[in-house]
Amino acid sequence: MGFTALSLKGRALRLLAQREHSRSELQAKLARHVQEGDDLPALLDELQARDFINAERVAESVVHRRAERFGTQRVLQELRRKGLDEDLVRSTAAQLAGTELQRARAVWRQRFGDQPADTPQERARQMRFLATRGFAADVVRRVVRGGDEWE
Repeated sequence: MGFTALSLKGRALRLLAQREHSRSELQAKLARHVQEGDDLPALLDELQARDFINAERVAESVVHRRAERFGTQRVLQELRRKGLDEDLVRSTAAQLAGTELQRARAVWRQRFGDQPADTPQERARQMRFLATRGFAADVVRRVVRGGDEWE
C-alpha cells in the first residue's frame, strides 16, 4: 500500500511540476492509476492543504498563457473545463474585460496587418476569425470596422 500511494503522490507532484493543475484535472489524470489501498480524495485533500493545488494560481496560469491570443469567452471556457469555481471564473472575467478590446486589436493586427477589410466578404472572414478566438461580438465589430474608433 505504501509504495502505490507514494507512486500516486509522485505522479501528482510530477504533473504539478509541469504546470498548475486544478483538483478536478488531477483527479481525472490520476484516477486510472489508483490501485487498491490508494485514497485519491485524501491525497488531493493533502495536496490542496499544502497549497500544491491552488485554484487562483490555475486561473492566473491560464490567463497568462491564453489571454494574449484569445478572447475572454475562450479563456473562461478553459477555466470551466478545468472545473474551477464559478465565482473565480466570474472574477477572472471581470479582470479580462478591461483589456478585451486591446487584446482583440493585437490579435487582429498580427493576423491581418493594419488595413481594415475592404470587402464585406473579407470583413466577415476577419470577424469569424476573432469570434472563434473567443472575443465578444461588440469588440469584434469595433476592431474589424477600424477607422478612428481606435482610441
